[in-house]
Amino acid sequence: MDFMTKWPAGLGYAEFLKRYASPDQHRRWDAVYHEVKLTAVQKELLKSFSREMLVAVVAGTWCGDCVQQCPIFEAFAQASTRLQIRYFDRDDHGELADALSICGGRRVPSVLFLSEEGAPCGRYGDRTLAKYRDSAASLSGAACPTGLVAEGQSLQEAVIQEWLDQFERVQLMLRLSPRLRQKHGD
Repeated sequence: MDFMTKWPAGLGYAEFLKRYASPDQHRRWDAVYHEVKLTAVQKELLKSFSREMLVAVVAGTWCGDCVQQCPIFEAFAQASTRLQIRYFDRDDHGELADALSICGGRRVPSVLFLSEEGAPCGRYGDRTLAKYRDSAASLSGAACPTGLVAEGQSLQEAVIQEWLDQFERVQLMLRLSPRLRQKHGD
């Protein structure tokens, strides 16, 4: 699939919510967004990004995992001028949702990281490891003998950091790419 042919159909965060969210869903997304707190170190890292990064997010405003995670992406976008994040409704963009399926299904949020020219650089979703550990523990007890999150860290803080690790991984891939270094003369 040529992901860049789909890119223009993506919506910014506010536009996505305006188009797809019911008033109750919008309130839930807003509540989570206001709970997202990036540390000074996390903000500095995002501010330091030097390569343009396109991020396609397949989501649904009805989805609990999206409610908990997509506001994190918006916080990242607010902290970095190098992130262009576009949201695609899973049901309205079925071809894209199928292309980014996880575990054989249209799971959301599904995130595709692209270079400035639209070359795929990575995929991640639908939940982070901390979230999966937390879910597994509620089903069958502790999933990991070392605990679910670092001591003193909330689940949300762990999820924010794990998503930031993915954004940073792709940013470093782009920053160290010989092709892009030659293109940008750095």
